[in-house]
Amino acid sequence: MNERARILSEALPYIRRYHGKTVVVKYGGSAMQKDDLKTAFARDIVLFKLAGINPVVVHGGGPQIDKALADAGKQTKFVRGLRYTDGDTMDIVEMVLGGAVNKQIVRLINGEGGRAVGITGKDGNLLEARKMRAKGDVGLVGEITGVNAEVVSLLLGEKFIPVIAPVAADGKGQTLNINADTAAAKIAVALKADSLFLLTNTAGVLDKKGKLIEELSAAHARRLLKSGVVRDGMVPKVECALDAVKGGAGSCRIINGDKQHALLLEVFTDAGAGTRITPN
Repeated sequence: MNERARILSEALPYIRRYHGKTVVVKYGGSAMQKDDLKTAFARDIVLFKLAGINPVVVHGGGPQIDKALADAGKQTKFVRGLRYTDGDTMDIVEMVLGGAVNKQIVRLINGEGGRAVGITGKDGNLLEARKMRAKGDVGLVGEITGVNAEVVSLLLGEKFIPVIAPVAADGKGQTLNINADTAAAKIAVALKADSLFLLTNTAGVLDKKGKLIEELSAAHARRLLKSGVVRDGMVPKVECALDAVKGGAGSCRIINGDKQHALLLEVFTDAGAGTRITPN
């Protein structure tokens, strides 16, 4: 009982610190696939709201898309780490992200007492996009050219929890597949969010000895990228974090989504659950 009281007491200054602030959470990886982690995530989001924090959830759905494509007899193809998206694949991506996955997350959060509303980047022209040019021919993969965050702000103002699927449309109405990390970072910047959270399947950013780095300035993070200490799948996460803090988000936290209640641990305890990247 004393330990529970200590934890609650430790949380109090952090609750004060974040009360009234907006945070964007990119939800993906193992946290989306294991039942205990899904429940823990939904409870964390609801507790954020009850503590006066305004969470915005942006989700991925790679494994679910892979399964749907396999069930449809389509082979998954990647070009420089991006899913090649032809017309048929885009139809399946939109169905999975904007339909099944989005609705499941909304249902989970509402089942824990929240008031979640599911939307896509197409709703209210939230995400403006064009076909990606920099990576060669990747089909209907988009890059974000603008964010109209009014629809998200309206939902937050009415005490809802927005849950956003990362699909968008170009100026001609063509649906495009958007990277969820990138979408979350752009939305965090547009909302001037206090924090962006990227849930991963690892502890966070590691140093050259494999030890977790709990705090990084943007300059230090860039040095780690340049030196190759940050490598493989962590590279786009750190680049995304740098884009977010450069654009005006207060910080970005790369945290371990394999750990139950990782969001609560990162926000409300001294120990944390990952790496915090700050502008300075």
